[in-house]
Amino acid sequence: MIRLAVVLALFLAGDALPPAPAAAAAAGQGYVGVATCAGSTCHGRNEGDGKVVRQDELRLWQEPSSKSGAHSRAYAALTGGRGQRIAAALGLGKASDAPACLGCHATFAPAGQRGERFRLADGVGCESCHGAAEGWLAMHYAVPATHAKNVANGLVPLEDPRTRAAACLDCHFGSAKGNQFVTHAMMAAGHPRISFELDLFSALQQHWNDDDKYRQRKGRIDNVRLWAVGQAEAVQRSLSLFARDNLASQGIYPEFYFYDCHSCHRAINDLPGRERRFETNPARPIPFGTPPYNDENMIMLSAVAQVLVPGQAAGFDAAARNFHAAMGEGRSQSVAAAARLQAAAAALSRALAAGGYGSDTAFTVVAAIAGKAVSPRFTDYAGSAQAVMAVDTLLNALVREGRITVGAAAGIRASVNRAYAAVAAPETYDPPAFRAALGQAARSIEALR
Repeated sequence: MIRLAVVLALFLAGDALPPAPAAAAAAGQGYVGVATCAGSTCHGRNEGDGKVVRQDELRLWQEPSSKSGAHSRAYAALTGGRGQRIAAALGLGKASDAPACLGCHATFAPAGQRGERFRLADGVGCESCHGAAEGWLAMHYAVPATHAKNVANGLVPLEDPRTRAAACLDCHFGSAKGNQFVTHAMMAAGHPRISFELDLFSALQQHWNDDDKYRQRKGRIDNVRLWAVGQAEAVQRSLSLFARDNLASQGIYPEFYFYDCHSCHRAINDLPGRERRFETNPARPIPFGTPPYNDENMIMLSAVAQVLVPGQAAGFDAAARNFHAAMGEGRSQSVAAAARLQAAAAALSRALAAGGYGSDTAFTVVAAIAGKAVSPRFTDYAGSAQAVMAVDTLLNALVREGRITVGAAAGIRASVNRAYAAVAAPETYDPPAFRAALGQAARSIEALR
């Protein structure tokens, strides 16, 4: 079900944490902990009235009733009933002690790099996103500190969309670092299915003011660029993990994390009058009955490439088709095709990160997602859910950019909500009905141009 609580779930991870380094951590690589940032002269104020940054970032991070506080609640989720049931089913012992869980439910910091004030119980803290702070903490506010100097000292430049996507994807999609990969077994034990959309996640976690001071330091945030680059980076991450033999299989079986869940999880019977519950996808030349690779981000990237990088769109689509076709040939062929598709996605990511975006870009991308070239590919629940999030994200971008008013957006909300209703639950998902609802939502947005 498409709910933000599921979308934002920080998932359980795979293998153990890496061993603590034999020697002391390299200078500047220590994790100092959330408490080090929490002073009232730093980021621990009750009001966002700082001269340069808000300075109430910790308040927003730990807000108990808001999605903005989800990261601070990540560790606590392990101690609840659901977390304990999942860990028990997997034989992990206590979830709050299990390295397989802590990789994403707490700041990922090797034991030898944890400072005196570092606490796993803080959950996903400041340094999960901004990087180990020992090297830049004392200098990042000093006069005449600059953002460039802070980055040079180890601060992660999250204003760069590719860097931000990489940081988020480690937990919201998976990494090869040894403890940040969700498995089919984890989902079978009760962990939510993983979903990722960079601009939406950024908006829900925003703890900064996008004002002149921010833009002077870090540049202007373009929400369409953020969304588009996020799609490209998600494709790359998925393919890079799939290419790893240690992640792509569970014994004699493939690792089903990479495949569309709902191609198998549907009503099954062998009665003579049964109805087939899936559609053949025109962009997936796979043998009949083969579980399809989860291509939700590939579909979105194909749509945005048609609009913003048309010279590379056909090549990307061909690489995607060849990747799906290779699934019917064998593991070695699939890995080789994945490498070619990953290279095409990387080229698109670079182009999208560097490209210019006009005032009508979001309108055009919405039209492309629901257009004749892309819409027939919405045959599966996961891809359709990603499309709804994309349309909603791009609509919000139009509001933030001043292209349409809040009132105008509210006026077509019912149309967008019908598209959400069409993916309200996988059990009731109907591809033709979804495509009709998405098309109506796109037409409603286009009418505001």
